[in-house]
Order: sequence, then structure tokens, then C-alpha cells
Amino acid sequence: MIAVRSMIERGRLLAAIRRALRRSRVVALIGPRQCGKTTAARRFVPADSPRYFDLEDPASVVRLAEPVTALAGLRGIVVIDEVQRRPDLFPVLRVLADRRPLPARFLILGSASPDLLRQSSESLAGRLETITLGGFSLEDLGADALTKQWRRGGFPPSFLARAEADSVSWRRQFIQTFLERDLPQLGIGISATTLHRFWTMLAHYHGNVWNAAEPARSLGVGEPTVRRYLDILTGVFMVRQLQPWHENLKKRQVKSPKVYLRDSGLLHELLAIRSQKDLLSHPKCGASWEGYALEETLKIVEPEAAYFWATHQGAELDLLLFHRGERYGVDVKRQDAPQLTASMRVALRDLRLEHLTVLYPGTRPYTLAERVTVVPFAALAEGDPEVLGLRRSPKRSRKGA
Repeated sequence: MIAVRSMIERGRLLAAIRRALRRSRVVALIGPRQCGKTTAARRFVPADSPRYFDLEDPASVVRLAEPVTALAGLRGIVVIDEVQRRPDLFPVLRVLADRRPLPARFLILGSASPDLLRQSSESLAGRLETITLGGFSLEDLGADALTKQWRRGGFPPSFLARAEADSVSWRRQFIQTFLERDLPQLGIGISATTLHRFWTMLAHYHGNVWNAAEPARSLGVGEPTVRRYLDILTGVFMVRQLQPWHENLKKRQVKSPKVYLRDSGLLHELLAIRSQKDLLSHPKCGASWEGYALEETLKIVEPEAAYFWATHQGAELDLLLFHRGERYGVDVKRQDAPQLTASMRVALRDLRLEHLTVLYPGTRPYTLAERVTVVPFAALAEGDPEVLGLRRSPKRSRKGA
């Protein structure tokens, strides 16, 4: 067993759960195994409470043998952990959530299963709010943890492991268990060996525009099959498919998604990166930094929508964010002193950006041009979208406009 340090406060996550429980009758906390769902839920209901049900615990399973009887008399917040093991509970929760007055609200925890999401949305339509949980964010950990979090990723057991070798070992074991146990339990019946090969291929595609042809040839399957593999790993929150933004501009634009592994630590394990020295000398170092920065940006901003943009003439933007009705751009540079480029000017003009932020590993913020600023990546630890030039509220239109 790998030893870890004391628990880290996850203020943004806990606040989001509190808000959701105030406005929704059922809240689903969804994410991969060991990302911190149970720890967060136990901040609201202790594990030894009669209002806490862990469906991996035989005692809880027995208590829920007659679910209506077990749940109907409870008051306050009720937690059901590993809810994907009992899909028959969703119709029961619908009935209990429709009571007036409402004596209890339900916080349900589950792995990211396509079947779980479909069943819950069908049974609890209009009653359910979903919160997707990943690993620690830089805001949780503080700016001093940036290098370590980038190298180890955000899964708590990986980040908190006392020794680097322990972190590497945990990630290796996680990948194996995820493929051999977790995915089959979610009803995904694809060979663990095949998916491991595909996942490793994706690590080498990290940060690139997706092209199904090459992995299909390597695996000896058709392109629709590898697209299905990609969608599976996306659906369980291991991979992000960042879609391209394209509109009726004169320039020819890229129309295939970019693929990123969402956790940098798992990316590094699949690329056989074992140390900071390995990481800094690896050909995928820049792509790894870009993916890490994009994930942290999305955690802070929580935009209505996010895309990348690229034209066949060479202009590109790493991240196009739609936030409160306005457009913002983010470019990620692993350079000492980024300069204004023609690509930035084109993106600012053609995409009608309110502001363009360049994230870099330095320590000093500075202005490149009107509406273009360079910001240290560590500033994201503040957890404030304004460091990226985002407004707290939409710009008011002028009188008579």
C-alpha cells in the first residue's frame, strides 16, 4: 500500500456540490475510480452514518435489499456510493425525489459509465444534476505544486505518494486494473490488451489532430472500430476530444478533433516517462505541457463550450472559450518570453475574441498588444478566471446601441 499525506481541501468542488444540493433533488458525482468522489461525499455525510450506503460494502447491500423501506424514512442528505452496481435504484430515487415536502436529497456517486449516464438521465429527467470530477486541480494544490502535479497528474494517490517510484507504481497498477476490472464492470467487453495498445497509441497522438487511419492499420481493425475505442475512453473521462471550431470564414479550417489524455500522470506512464529529467527531454514534453495547461484552464473557467481552431494556412488557437456570451482565446507556450505572432493577430481578428491570453512557464505577466496578455501558468492556482482576461459578467451594451 502506498502511503499518502493528509487530505487536501477541494474548496471549488465542495462549493459546487453544496450549490447543486440546494437546487437539485438528486446530484450525481461522476468520475473515474480513485479520483476523490468518496472523500468528497464524506464531507457531507460520514461513512458510519445510516444515511451513507456504499454498494461495495456487503452491509450496505443488505441494508438496501428493500430500497424503498431503507430510504423512505431518511432525512437530510443521503449518499449512495458506487450506484452503477444497482441500476434498479433509479426508478426508486425518482419516486422519492418527487415527494412534497422533500425530506431528503440524494448524492449518488458512480463511475463514468455510458449506461449509468443513460439510465440516470432517462429515470431522473428534470430531477438530476451531474458534476464531473477529475483529480486535484492546481487551485487545490497551490502554485508550488505545479511541477509535481504536471509530472504525477492529479489522481490523489499518485500525487500524494511519498516517493516518485510509488507514484509510478500506482499509475501502472491503475491502468492495469482500469482495463482488466473497471471497464468490464461497466459493460465494456473489449480485450484489455487491445485497449492498452490503443491507449498507448493515443499517448503518442496527445495534442494532435485525430486521424483514425494509422491506429486502425496498426491494430488491424477498421476505422469505425478505433473511433469506438476513442469514444469509450472519452466516455470514461480518460481522454478529451477537443472539437474544432469552424464557421463560415474564407480560410479552410481543420475539422477533426484534437485528442488529449486528461491526466498528465497517466500520459507520462503510457509514454514510459519516469522522472522530471525524462519529461523535459521527451519529444512529447511540449504537447504534455499544452494538455496539462488546457485541462487546468477548463477547470478554472468552466466555460459554456470549448474548442480549438486551426486553418490550413497555419493560423491556430489552442483553446477557444465561450464564456458568458463572449469569446476568449488561450494559447499555451513553453517559452521563456512569448512574442506576438501573426497567428495570434489572425485569431484575435477572425474569431472576434474579447481577449487572448498566452500561458507560459515564466513568473512575470506582461502585455503583448491590446487585448493580448502573457500570464504565468502558476497564476491559475488563484482559481480566478479574471487572470485569463475573462469578465465576471457580460459587457453591457451602450445606450441606444
